Amino acid sequence: MSRPRILVPGKVNPRILERLPDMFETVLIERADPALVPAEMADVVGIAVSGRLPTELMDRFPRLEIIANFGVGYDGVDVDRAAARRIVVTNTPDVLNEEVADTAIGLLINAVRRLPRAEQWLRQGRWAHEGAFPLSPLSLRGRKVGLYGLGRIGLSIARRLEAFGLPIAYHTRSRREDIAFPYYPSLASLAEAVDTLIVIVPGTPSTAKAVNAGVLSALGPNGVVINVGRGSTVDEAALITALQDGTIAGAGLDVFENEPHVPEALIALPNVSLLPHVASASVVTRGAMADLVVDNLEAWFTHGRALTPVAETPFERNSR
Repeated sequence: MSRPRILVPGKVNPRILERLPDMFETVLIERADPALVPAEMADVVGIAVSGRLPTELMDRFPRLEIIANFGVGYDGVDVDRAAARRIVVTNTPDVLNEEVADTAIGLLINAVRRLPRAEQWLRQGRWAHEGAFPLSPLSLRGRKVGLYGLGRIGLSIARRLEAFGLPIAYHTRSRREDIAFPYYPSLASLAEAVDTLIVIVPGTPSTAKAVNAGVLSALGPNGVVINVGRGSTVDEAALITALQDGTIAGAGLDVFENEPHVPEALIALPNVSLLPHVASASVVTRGAMADLVVDNLEAWFTHGRALTPVAETPFERNSR
């Protein structure tokens, strides 16, 4: 009996490629391009993908049953189309929560205390030749933090902020009855109540450019924005302007609108800390994410049920 055929379009974590052959016939193509799929590959029943999966590629496979997505966010997959075809889409929640939360706190400290610039001051020999690095204009002390998003990662960030003794409030689409933090019904009202905004929401039409000029203005001249969610949630042009003219004091960003391209105007600013989308990028965490991708595929074809299906595709194999 032939083994299930799994397509891997483009680059994925090597751990996925190591494990797939144990149970599956693996087909690799250079990138997620329907033109690279020969006719004899129409019997693909699963896809393991990191990044965007064009709908046209999904539709090349009439027998497709499952799309195993590497990452918590799955906005690169047309999940509505998948649901219409009763294709289950999985993601990799939980295994990266703590790593991303650590990065968010690191970015916050870097942005407030300007530690990366202090390190460069030392490395460039300026401490010895010019004296002490200038005092950081900001501190974590006395700050009020607003979380835009309070899912698994948001809660992990909140636990760390509580250890720092910082008051926390939040905004989500609806109030969480299991959470005691103050809730604000709009992002603008949250921004008015805090001076530090941590963004950890998925990239969806409803969150696109939600952190706009008005929200930034509401944060005020002591305001700091941290984004470890999706670059699309922050109006990048408005953010650059706000940082340049003192509308807010600083920012820490791990994600950007047009990755991997980051505006030179943003790079040139002294009051930002910038990372190249590395919030979950440790060997340990990425390995756990890769394992969950393969575990989802194995569970689907062995037991008829994925381990971590996304909410839009709660299907079982025998109900297809």
